[in-house]
Amino acid sequence: MPIFAVHYTYSAATVPGRDTHRPEHRAWLADQLAAGALLTSGPYPDGSGALILFRAEDADALRALLARDPFAREGLIDEVRVVEWLPVLGAFTS
Repeated sequence: MPIFAVHYTYSAATVPGRDTHRPEHRAWLADQLAAGALLTSGPYPDGSGALILFRAEDADALRALLARDPFAREGLIDEVRVVEWLPVLGAFTS
């Protein structure tokens, strides 16, 4: 199954909402990890966004899944970039 790199971009204006909804967002991520869809995730240290690695059938299926992220439902993500990724060395190779 393909791996996708998902880049979330945040703005300073969404900080209060992200602080409020972060527990629900992280619970959603934990559910995706338990289901085998999420490989890893984490915010950029400067607060500008996050990188999330998923396995999904295709980009459309992943975008449908991402729409259920509490941050997305609350309009707290300024931009979402989804790129199929093909690791050749390291932890994510199969």
